[in-house]
Amino acid sequence: MKSFFRSFLLVLLVFGLGLESFSQTKKSREDLEREKAEVQARLREFDAILKQTTATKRTSIGELNAITQQFQTQSRLVNTLDREVRLINQEIQETERKIELQEKQLKELKAEYSRMIYNSSKLNRGLSIVAFVFSSANFNQLYMRLKYLKQYSDSRKQQAEQIVKLTAQLAEQRVLLDERKAEKEVVLAEEKTERAKLENLRKNQQSVVNSLSRKERDIQKQITATKKQQEQLNRMIKAAIEEEIRLAEAAARKENSTTTKKAGTSMPMTPEAAALSSSFAGNRGKLPWPVETGFITQRYGTYPHPTLKGITLDSDGIDIRTQPNSNVRAVFDGVVTKITTIPGYGNTLIIKHGEYFTMYSRLKTITVKSGQEVKAKDIIGQVATNAEGQAEVHFQTWKGLQIMDPATWITSR
Repeated sequence: MKSFFRSFLLVLLVFGLGLESFSQTKKSREDLEREKAEVQARLREFDAILKQTTATKRTSIGELNAITQQFQTQSRLVNTLDREVRLINQEIQETERKIELQEKQLKELKAEYSRMIYNSSKLNRGLSIVAFVFSSANFNQLYMRLKYLKQYSDSRKQQAEQIVKLTAQLAEQRVLLDERKAEKEVVLAEEKTERAKLENLRKNQQSVVNSLSRKERDIQKQITATKKQQEQLNRMIKAAIEEEIRLAEAAARKENSTTTKKAGTSMPMTPEAAALSSSFAGNRGKLPWPVETGFITQRYGTYPHPTLKGITLDSDGIDIRTQPNSNVRAVFDGVVTKITTIPGYGNTLIIKHGEYFTMYSRLKTITVKSGQEVKAKDIIGQVATNAEGQAEVHFQTWKGLQIMDPATWITSR
């Protein structure tokens, strides 16, 4: 009896730990599947955008940046598949351990059950159960023997049921093991295919790097010219913001009692503007992208090019590659305060969101007017396509006269 209950409790413990492990593994698998789906969606977006690049494209930093982003995303997919294979291997090992332990427990249960049957047949030196009961010396002994026989019968029944249950669980684990092994083969094949794509991208990237490395002097000239255009763009933005500050100060002097001035800013604001500004700040990292689909080809800041030696990139905003003729959208509620054209950046507009400003340039057309109120995701124009066949929008974010990294304000992809 003690041996039976010890085996019974051990089986329950193993089964309980198995459920907990299964729950944790399922969550990990779900996280991996979700991550893989997101990366695959990004790669499909890359393909859709890059396939629409016109035949006039040339070997350029813009092309290299796009390939580099695609390579990094493809690497992420391969790493995700590799992690999935490792997780499946872990599941296979856990399932094999469960099967081994359950087989051992099943063997012990069957042995214990056989002993119980044998002992039952030898009960009271071969006497029948009826004789064993009625040979009792008194009523109390009769009662105790009946109680013992019931407990013994219940134990046998429980053990038989547990054998059936454990046998079914063992069969399920074996089926699960076969499924996991088959699934592993599918993922391994997928990983092999994606690794081949990654290698092709690496070769393509290296080819562009080699081509551009032979044009280092021309590239440096392009970077210098772009820097001057960027400085002109920033002077325009600062002048526009300073004008907004002067207008706000003039309105404050005129109305006085109906404006407020937030700490840390030089711009007085009406209560409505202060509320809008606070709402914009509260949506940091949650703002929609200025285009529905796309990927960042140049990030904010000054940094060495990730693949071109000796080349340093510098940007006060981010460049987002998208599909030609894509709509450009406002990322938040606000008022259009400036529309102009800047050499190298084309049609450009600024939207005011309280004390915050967003700037959109390299637009083919602009569909709003200065002073017009817009809502988040309202269409404000269409992206232009440059001579290299690339459709990119340049996007910046400002707080007063302080420039900020736009990537920290829009949702992550």
